[in-house]
Amino acid sequence: MKSTFKILTMGLTTLMVTFLVETGFAQQAPTAQDTLMDRITALEQQAFIQKRGEDHFMLAGLTTFGLVTNKTVNTLGGVRTTTRTSSFGNADTYEFSPMLLWRHGDKFLMEFEPAFSNDGLGVNWADVSYFAAPGLIIRGGYMVIPFGLYNKRLAAGWIDKLATDPIGLDIPASADYGFEVMGGLPLGDMKWSYDVGVFNGMQLLPDGELQGAGITDNNINKTFSGRIAILPLSNSALELGVSALSGKVGDEGSAYTASRANMYAFDLNFIQPVKPFSVNIKGQYNIMNVDRANYVNPNDNTQSYSYNNHSTSGFGQISLRPAFLNNTLKNFELTYRYASSITPVMSAWGQNQTQSTMGLAYWINWRTVLKVSREIVNTNSTVNPAITPYTGISNSNSWYLQFSIQL
Repeated sequence: MKSTFKILTMGLTTLMVTFLVETGFAQQAPTAQDTLMDRITALEQQAFIQKRGEDHFMLAGLTTFGLVTNKTVNTLGGVRTTTRTSSFGNADTYEFSPMLLWRHGDKFLMEFEPAFSNDGLGVNWADVSYFAAPGLIIRGGYMVIPFGLYNKRLAAGWIDKLATDPIGLDIPASADYGFEVMGGLPLGDMKWSYDVGVFNGMQLLPDGELQGAGITDNNINKTFSGRIAILPLSNSALELGVSALSGKVGDEGSAYTASRANMYAFDLNFIQPVKPFSVNIKGQYNIMNVDRANYVNPNDNTQSYSYNNHSTSGFGQISLRPAFLNNTLKNFELTYRYASSITPVMSAWGQNQTQSTMGLAYWINWRTVLKVSREIVNTNSTVNPAITPYTGISNSNSWYLQFSIQL
């Protein structure tokens, strides 16, 4: 009986030792499947933690809609014609642009803003930003080129105090593919900011005009653009900016391969309380030069023509708002803007334009505005008579009713 008990005890002991050894070995050398499952579980937990604590998604955007009525009188070759239009939607009175923002941690931000306007769907920008350090942001993708004050900072309908944009300020490639570095730092009692980048650039057309090269560059060179601004007053009431852009624009291997475009801009923004009013003065002046070249006459390909490819444009604007009153009048803002655009004389697209715009805005809140604007644009053609024999003049008179909101 004792012998049987002893054998049974030894057997149980052996089984227990074997189980412990096998279990310990299994813990030291897990199977590939166990390792994979452990990794998946760990990644799921990490993603859950990051999603809840570090990743954020936001849907914002803007919309603009309204009504425009226009009367245009054209005089061409001594013949005068009048046209009238009335429309609820055009480039100045309709845009729907939802903006998708996704932040990953404290360092990365992705922006994507599609836009439906002028009967088409496009993209205003699509980029990712890296917040490298205080005063230093690195951005890559499709973005607004840093040039001047208006296009990047003032063009949105809920920011602009008038229903239209100044003529001539929209450079041929206002948005492009590339990289930029931007930021700002204190400078004693003053402040300064910088925004510089490298982009695909622009393409020279057969008549000397420029257009954006697009996602595939038309040559092996890149375009550099940037803006530096200083706020010299301690209260930051005045901002002065200077911009420059330079790059080759001719197609690689063409007769215009070496052609280069150089652009410059000077801008200011000044806000000052003159009680009971808040006075806001803005302005920008652009200069564009493209290397001189010979172009083929589209009416006779055996002849060529040339001209000084020099353009200028600019605007000045003043706004008055009784912001220091304690009644409804403080929500109204009266604005006047004068702009001009001069494109090359003796080109196929030469013209002198002036634009005079006056408007009254009612600010429902800081990002919601209802605007009434009246605008007069006078155009005097300066085209090459060998290309377009009949030059003329036109006068355009428009009324705008526009509502805009930033969501």
